[in-house]
Amino acid sequence: MQTMPKPSAPAPQNHAESDIAHGRECIAQEIAGLSALSESLDGDFAKAVTTLAQSKGRIIITGMGKSGHVARKIAATFASTGTPAHFVHPGEASHGDLGMITPSDVVLALSNSGETAELSDIVGYCKRFSIPLIAMVRRKTSMLVGAADVAMVLPATPEAPPTDAPTTSTTMMMALGDALAVALMQRRGFTKDDFSVFHPGGKLGKAFIRVSDLMHKGAQLPLVAEGTPMRDVLLTMTTKTFGTAGVVDQSGNLLGVITDGDLRRHMSPDLLTMGAEAVMTRNPLTIRASALAAEALGVMNQRSVTALFAMEGQTPVGILHIHDVLRAGIA
Repeated sequence: MQTMPKPSAPAPQNHAESDIAHGRECIAQEIAGLSALSESLDGDFAKAVTTLAQSKGRIIITGMGKSGHVARKIAATFASTGTPAHFVHPGEASHGDLGMITPSDVVLALSNSGETAELSDIVGYCKRFSIPLIAMVRRKTSMLVGAADVAMVLPATPEAPPTDAPTTSTTMMMALGDALAVALMQRRGFTKDDFSVFHPGGKLGKAFIRVSDLMHKGAQLPLVAEGTPMRDVLLTMTTKTFGTAGVVDQSGNLLGVITDGDLRRHMSPDLLTMGAEAVMTRNPLTIRASALAAEALGVMNQRSVTALFAMEGQTPVGILHIHDVLRAGIA
């Protein structure tokens, strides 16, 4: 029975400098590949984006070996950016999974050589049912390029030495998949707000939560009109439980806020008979309702406040407490 050769014991010397040099050589080679890839983008790339954008179904991404691993990542990127997509293994496709591909879909096939035998059944299926086929391939003269409706050919850039193991080529495939996804997002007007919908439980989704998603509004707002006696202001501050009250003019514009600190600074026997505008702090610290909640948290931490009025122009439309942000998992 043949056994794997055992690696020889390393010589008792420091290989650090050599290891770092080889690592840098590999990365430099891949950077060169990415630069060449960027320069090579042409009308075929734009045609691929158009084909994907016109799809009425899903993007089916397939590949064998290392190309298959890259294909899985590209499928995940498409799916998380608003384009329904999934990976179909070419071997499984030949044993029933072809039924997962419909005439409404588009197939994106990855292959280094363009001659991957396992892709033949998917290619034939696409031709039989007129399913658009996009190829991502390294060899311009190949079976896959000849069969594809659109072919994106990677530039002829060497793999990282000392062997021809997939390194530069898979990096270029990964980057080209990202480029397709980003161009498709731009074509469809996909935004950060849309992105958060697909990442509600992840850090990325939380990073895109806005003040307007968390703020209290309507009857919950602790607002009083200018001229309101302080006895009534105190009642509003007590019942609304935010420890603050906003003072607005007849147009609903925010003139100032009254906080516990303002009450302490104006503490006197006449406090309850004073008008709200005599106690309030003018030009208060506020936050845009459209701002990210993370930005609001940063402001509150920096200025040592626990609540901010959320604004649309000069009008308060909500109030955000620091506890609301922390409960949302933003820290």
